Amino acid sequence: MGEKRGSFTGKLGFVLAAAGSAVGLGNIYRFPYLAAKYGGGIFLLVYIILAVTFGFALMVGEIAIGRKTGLSAIGAFRSLNKKYAFIGYLAALIPMIILPYYSAIGGWVMKYTSVFALGQVGEAAQDGFFGGFISSAAEPVVWFMLYIILTALIVLFGVEKGVEKVSKFLMPVLVILSLFIAVYSIFLPGAMEGVKYYLLPDFSKFSATTVLAAMGQLFYSMSLAMGIMITYGSYMKKDVSIESATTQIEIFDTGIAFLAGMMIIPGVFVFSGGTPEALGKGPSLMFAVLPKVFDSMIGGRFIGLAFFVMVFLAALTSSISLMETVVSIICDKLHVGRKICCLYVFIGCVILGLISCFGYSIWSEFKIIGMQMLDFFDFVSNSVMMPVVAFLTCVFIGYVIKPQSLIDEVESSGTFKRKKLFTVMIKYVAPICIVLILISSLLDVFGIFKI
Repeated sequence: MGEKRGSFTGKLGFVLAAAGSAVGLGNIYRFPYLAAKYGGGIFLLVYIILAVTFGFALMVGEIAIGRKTGLSAIGAFRSLNKKYAFIGYLAALIPMIILPYYSAIGGWVMKYTSVFALGQVGEAAQDGFFGGFISSAAEPVVWFMLYIILTALIVLFGVEKGVEKVSKFLMPVLVILSLFIAVYSIFLPGAMEGVKYYLLPDFSKFSATTVLAAMGQLFYSMSLAMGIMITYGSYMKKDVSIESATTQIEIFDTGIAFLAGMMIIPGVFVFSGGTPEALGKGPSLMFAVLPKVFDSMIGGRFIGLAFFVMVFLAALTSSISLMETVVSIICDKLHVGRKICCLYVFIGCVILGLISCFGYSIWSEFKIIGMQMLDFFDFVSNSVMMPVVAFLTCVFIGYVIKPQSLIDEVESSGTFKRKKLFTVMIKYVAPICIVLILISSLLDVFGIFKI
């Protein structure tokens, strides 16, 4: 390579950067929606159990691969076994697909942050506001460009001065804002019904779909199977404990998702009757339903502004990690400098991002399997490619390089208390779970089985 590979200064920098990657838009709107739909407290309980087993094993595996090889996804798999380099290529494609459309949504968040900052809450709460915004040809593009330029500038500064420095600032701010809005939401008149529904497990609502939905959310939420944790692991110093760092990342990720549910579910119970349908799905929850909730609150402009600032920070930390992963892969592959790589990635992201933006406006008539372009990119990356890469990674660790090779890497920086859990999950449990996620996602999209 043309320049020295960057690294995190220590454990805190690594944990906050990796947690920043894991905490994103999926935590803020997808988790509360699924929690409401699948029984509240029972979904929360299942999710936490899966996080400390299924999620833990997959994350440890990816971080250990990265640190062991000191390379991003493509180079890492090739160095461990040349025949399986194709897994690295598949993993590398995922952030390349996600980053452009994710940045388009990041632009929407910036737009709403400005709307609340300017006090236009009443306008944002109107039924046609969100649809009118995304269907206009120019404005979503302007916000998308602002968002992707900001992301690229942070990544341009490198691992220590860019990614780590920004994450160290943004993650604590994100936690403080989440706590503030959650506490405010809990004390709204009539909110306790929502709190009870969210926190108290009702075992009569437990089903196989509850487990599948929780597993799918965990999988997407933790930035697994897209090369990110391998890349961040490659920047990790050898004296940092992988096991304890993974635990702390999970606490951050699950904590923010938990607080998002505490912010949104009681508020929607108060203002929209508390039905899971009232929470909407996907962007409609955050951009169409919640402005109505904020518009109904006393001081809603300021609470709404705090909320969208928090969402913006969550989105930004994730898009930074996506771009950093793509830049790292290109640097490793082409052996060129970071600045040139950032430029390549920026141009590619702008081109693909414009396709996502125009999918709701000038190209709205063009659909693939009934989906707008942004939704199609999301389906291909999240519902198809990520489960495939995760399954192949489990097979690779479990049966090609064997779990012991990564256990040795973890133990090089301290004891590995949960190594038996890691081995069992990677070899036997996780592959079956991932195949079930993939099958249910495909059946769901084609209308055969609805999750």
